Amino acid sequence: MVMEYEAPLDLTFHALASATRRRMLSVLAAGDATAGELGRPFAISQPAASKHIRILERSGLVSRRVNGRLHLFRLEPKALASAEDWIARHRDLWNNALDSLGDLLKAESNEDAS
Repeated sequence: MVMEYEAPLDLTFHALASATRRRMLSVLAAGDATAGELGRPFAISQPAASKHIRILERSGLVSRRVNGRLHLFRLEPKALASAEDWIARHRDLWNNALDSLGDLLKAESNEDAS
């Protein structure tokens, strides 16, 4: 089976690779938040928090709404659904491959016992 890697999916997994960004997404799961609210739980600078937010935005996991000087961020679950679909397809692939391997090993074990 050929595995295809698409840029949006790569961006999603890159964004999810950071524990800080995953925690930011958890904050957003409770509702919209400002950049300050997203960065507050971490011992990081404002520029570092902004960089994490930009990565989340680029991946499509987060959107920004500007109201004057206030920037509100919102979780966008569609990008996460794409990652979940990819994981589910590959989970099935690996489960089937491991089941086949188990059957093969069991058959070889039975032949050795004979």
